[in-house]
Amino acid sequence: MKWIKWIIGIPLLLILVAFLHYTLPGRDVVRIVGTDVKRMDIGASSLFWAAPDAGTNKNWTRDVRFINTVWPNGKPRVYRNEDTDWGWPPYFKFDSSNITAQAQDLAKKSDDVWIAVTHYGWRVELFTIFPNAISIEVVSGPDVFLVPWFNILFVVVLVALAYLIIKTVNAFKKRRIDPVVDGIDDFMDDVGDSAEQARASAHRRASEATSGFRRWLKRWFG
Repeated sequence: MKWIKWIIGIPLLLILVAFLHYTLPGRDVVRIVGTDVKRMDIGASSLFWAAPDAGTNKNWTRDVRFINTVWPNGKPRVYRNEDTDWGWPPYFKFDSSNITAQAQDLAKKSDDVWIAVTHYGWRVELFTIFPNAISIEVVSGPDVFLVPWFNILFVVVLVALAYLIIKTVNAFKKRRIDPVVDGIDDFMDDVGDSAEQARASAHRRASEATSGFRRWLKRWFG
C-alpha cells in the first residue's frame, strides 16, 4: 500500500508546487528598456493570460501591453501588463495603464535605474506565455536582496493548516473509523471461528456415524 501512496502523493505534490510557483508573487531586479503594445490572438494558451482592462469587452483578440526589460547580465526579460480584474489569481489589479506610464517614465531615465518587478506566472517562449507584472518599484541596484516575506508567511500558514488537517483526520479515524473496522474484524473472526467449530462438529459426527456403521457390519457379518 505504501507504493500506492507514493504514486498518488508525488504527482499531487508536484502539481501543488507548480501551482504555487505560478501563482505566488515573485520579484525580479531588472532594467526597463521600453514598453510595447501588441495585437494578440489569445488561443490555446488562454489559461496563462489574464483579461483586458476592467470595463472593456473581453475579446480573444485584443491589444496587450508589454514591459521590455533586461537582466543585469543583459539577457531580455519581457512581461505582459494586464489587469487581473476580479479573477484568478486574486491580485485585484486594475491599473495596467498606470504601470505602463510608470515604466515609460523610468525607461527614459539613466541606465543605472534598476527596478524590482513584482509578477506572477512563467515565461515560456514555446507557447508565447509571459509573466504578468503586478507592480514596479525602484531599488538601489542590481545586487539588492529582496526577502519574499509574503511567500514565506503563506507557505508557513499552508503547512500549518495541512498539519492541523492531517491531525484532525487521524484523530477522527482513531475515534470513529478504527473502532468500526476493529468491530468488523472481530465479527469476521467470530464467524470464522463458528464456521470452523461447525466443520469440526460435523466431521466428528460423521466419524462417529462411520465408526457405528462399521461396528454394525462387523457384528452381523463378522
